[in-house]
Amino acid sequence: MKEEQINFFEIDETKNNIKKEIERLREEIEYHNRLYYEQDEPEISDYEYDKLTQRLKKLEKEHPEFIVKSSPTQKIGGKTKNIFTQVVHDVQMQSLQDVFSLEEVEEFVDKVKEEYKEKTKFCVETKIDGLSVSLEYKNGVLVRGSTRGDGFVGEDVTPNIKMIKDVPQRLNTDDTIEVRGEVYLPRKEFEKINEELIANNKQQLSNPRNAAAGTLRQLDSELVKNRNLSIFVFNVQKGKSFSSHYESLEYLQKAGIKTIAIRYLCTTKEEVIDAIKKIGDMRDELEYDIDGAVVKVDNLLIRQEMGQTVKVPKWAVAYKYPPEQKETKVLDIILQVGRTGQVTPVVILEPVRVAGSVISKTTLHNFDFMKEKDIRIGDTVVIQKAGDVIPEVDRVLKEKRDGTQKEFEVPKLCPVCGEELEKEESEVALRCTNSECPAQIYRSITHFVSRDCMDISGMGEAIVDALIVKNLLKDVADIYYLKFEDFMSLEGFKEKSSQNLVNAIEKSKTNSLDKLLFGLGIRHIGKKAAKILSENFEDINKLKEASIDKLNSLEDFGNIMAESVYEFFRKPQTDIIIEKLHDAGVNLKGNIKNKASEILLGKTICITGSFDNYSRNDIVAMIEDNSGKASSSVSKKTSFLIAGESAGSKLNKAHELGVEVLSIDDFIKMIKEGNK
Repeated sequence: MKEEQINFFEIDETKNNIKKEIERLREEIEYHNRLYYEQDEPEISDYEYDKLTQRLKKLEKEHPEFIVKSSPTQKIGGKTKNIFTQVVHDVQMQSLQDVFSLEEVEEFVDKVKEEYKEKTKFCVETKIDGLSVSLEYKNGVLVRGSTRGDGFVGEDVTPNIKMIKDVPQRLNTDDTIEVRGEVYLPRKEFEKINEELIANNKQQLSNPRNAAAGTLRQLDSELVKNRNLSIFVFNVQKGKSFSSHYESLEYLQKAGIKTIAIRYLCTTKEEVIDAIKKIGDMRDELEYDIDGAVVKVDNLLIRQEMGQTVKVPKWAVAYKYPPEQKETKVLDIILQVGRTGQVTPVVILEPVRVAGSVISKTTLHNFDFMKEKDIRIGDTVVIQKAGDVIPEVDRVLKEKRDGTQKEFEVPKLCPVCGEELEKEESEVALRCTNSECPAQIYRSITHFVSRDCMDISGMGEAIVDALIVKNLLKDVADIYYLKFEDFMSLEGFKEKSSQNLVNAIEKSKTNSLDKLLFGLGIRHIGKKAAKILSENFEDINKLKEASIDKLNSLEDFGNIMAESVYEFFRKPQTDIIIEKLHDAGVNLKGNIKNKASEILLGKTICITGSFDNYSRNDIVAMIEDNSGKASSSVSKKTSFLIAGESAGSKLNKAHELGVEVLSIDDFIKMIKEGNK
């Protein structure tokens, strides 16, 4: 009997660990979704994101009892940005089911052929790496362009869409139709824009996809026009009927719409695989980026019969190409000190062309990664661009070693200032904790003056370096004490360029608090988190006084972020910088959203079911207005659950965990009594 009980305990413990892993993956994927869809600033490559998603899908498939509607596997894209008018799509703009092996493609084709006819055809097309949009034409005239958003609601970006030269304002027909396409930035245009940004000492764009998405969401239509975006249309959403997808593409071409340029009509699975390989072979030669090949059932009646899931159509799959790999040599391993003091090994490579660009170096994340891969100076390595964006060492070809290779010794001292390096228990990174380390000062200042932070135009890396060498900059606040004469003392500076920098520094004093907070380089605090802080505190001094509980109660704020902010404002150096910024006249006031009360401070509240007189958004607003945190799921950390009619699994979960359940009337009564 004892043995059986132990086994049951082990089973329960295993399930509990799986559930925790699923919840962790969901939280991480949602975080990266917000960065990708809402801010166009991903922190990880598509390849790394796909690995997270596939892991979550696998676990959910193996444990369907843990699937919830709020899971990122059940949703499309992200929220809209709220700076454009919202558009409710008449036809849901779905994403596609990703597959990562040709065997999975063959399974898809076999399944379709088995269920339908042997002669079922498939259209294989390039999957453009851009931003999905809808174009609406009324009597042949373009009347609206909108982004996908979450698939149901997007953003009206018509003025910007009209600036794209490949989008016809008038069709060669008087039809009323809605079509779907992908807006992208050609590679040459991307390189041209970055060259101009470098020349003006401005931050470069990270990749063509993000550049296209960010450009289309600009409020300045002239900027959109100057960036020369393009488009490929790949689907008729509504307005006309066709018997096949291929036929609809031919119609679009005749109507004057630019359609997917590379497409193959295939009958057998061998032809489908051959088409995918052909597209893969021409990737480097294309004028635009692709992130896969799409395989679609061509017959539209069969498509209708096959249907769709909540997130994806069942009649198509998107094959993701494995990263292109090349062999090269490790010439050296050097050290780089970041603005947070993290010391990172950087591999210097014999230059090699991979996925359209020449790679001569790449970071190794940390020293544990370097040891795990066993990378040595002189090694022959295979490198790839993960997601076709970030270069990385995939593996070492140890069989090519000849004995001349040298192991790299992990440093004990900072390579720049010589101070001893430290490693926190919860991290793998080595850090220099010397706040006066020149490398940290340099990187923190170049970050501070960048476009997304204080946006001090003209103050590029070379100028920052020259000012540090002259001992004129020791921290970010020193920028506001620089004089005209200081710039005139720099090599190559004249009166006009010196005065321009003085003016740019003066102008930056009026920036909003979120730009300053992001510029200060608080660990784990990006642009969005900085904005949340600026909207919840009267000024930087009130933020400094905030407890970890207060910070943790903010929307989209987790414990790691809260602790990071709290610790940052406990550092003596932070006090010195804030005082200097205040004395220099830099804006330290927030754009606070006034709270009705702090009655729910530190409480996490979940909502389930329907309510007669209140929408879910109304209740979320009440929670946040009274300093609470609205959550989409029930856990042990949930303070209480607000339950309405037709409450489902969340109510059962609350009962299981012993979480208090309130009616909407009880909740409102609590708030009113707390506000007396």
